[in-house]
Amino acid sequence: MIYLFSQYQYLWLLLLVPLFPVAYGVTRRLRLHRIRKFGDEQLVRELMPSWSGSKGWIRVILFSLAFLFFVLGLARPQIGAKLSERKTKGAEVMIVLDVSNSMLAEDYSPNRLDRAKLAISRIVDKLQQDRIGLIVFAGTSFVQLPITTDYVSAKMFMNSISTESVPVQGTAIGEAILTAVKGFSAESEKSRAIIVITDGENHEDDPVEAARTAAGMGIRVYTIGVGSAEGQPIPMGGELLRDRNGEIVVTRLDEDALKEIAHAGGGAYVHAGNEEFGLNPVIDDIRKMEAEEFNSVVFEEYDEQYMYFFGIALALFVLEMLVGSRRPKRKLFEER
Repeated sequence: MIYLFSQYQYLWLLLLVPLFPVAYGVTRRLRLHRIRKFGDEQLVRELMPSWSGSKGWIRVILFSLAFLFFVLGLARPQIGAKLSERKTKGAEVMIVLDVSNSMLAEDYSPNRLDRAKLAISRIVDKLQQDRIGLIVFAGTSFVQLPITTDYVSAKMFMNSISTESVPVQGTAIGEAILTAVKGFSAESEKSRAIIVITDGENHEDDPVEAARTAAGMGIRVYTIGVGSAEGQPIPMGGELLRDRNGEIVVTRLDEDALKEIAHAGGGAYVHAGNEEFGLNPVIDDIRKMEAEEFNSVVFEEYDEQYMYFFGIALALFVLEMLVGSRRPKRKLFEER
């Protein structure tokens, strides 16, 4: 059985939960300080015999718990109750994404990397039976997401990618292509493609030879160029990145290198636009390849659980209101 939150961004609101009792405690302390200025603390309490300090803490705890369950409901918890194996037909596509600092340049909105992530996310929404994997690279590369048909996980992994995903800076495109080659499943032989998304600048190895190696194994290599020929500076920490001489670094798209890589890989080169990023025509071309049949083990029939969390939250909110802030007028079992 698998548990997930389909609207997990709402979980950030859980950070507010511990703030409620803290805020109440601060308010109580300030109130006590004002009472001491007004007069004797014990005398003031005798003048307000119906006021209950402990009930205030009970109310704030109930409210905090109610808010916690309400947020969990907003995040839409789901349970995958069925594990099944099914046959699918499609291609295996390994997306190779550049996460070097140059991808922070803002010649795309909001920047090259975020624009690429958005385009990949939209493509994932359109996939049906194809398998997808994700490689991130800069000075080195690693598999961010193994080849899968779990598109929900693919989008979750996509959101976590940043220029800090790879600790070594640089642009090792060749190594990234070879990492992608190793990432395909053993049962795939025909419909395999690698899509490299990068500005192509300052590559440190031989990506053309790597693409040629991939093509020799029946894998097509496509390249999508991100950036502009005139170049853009790189924002870093609120300033512009500078070299050792103090000059502003300008990152430019190396289209010639990317065209050469695509030619050696038997694929095609596309210059990413701000509106049409270039992934759609590449995916359409990949779908013309002969589809292969795969055995996929997937979780199906996700059951929504949010209504239970909302129900608990509502009960706690009602209980919080019923508690009130006054002492009971008479004690239970009071002698007459």
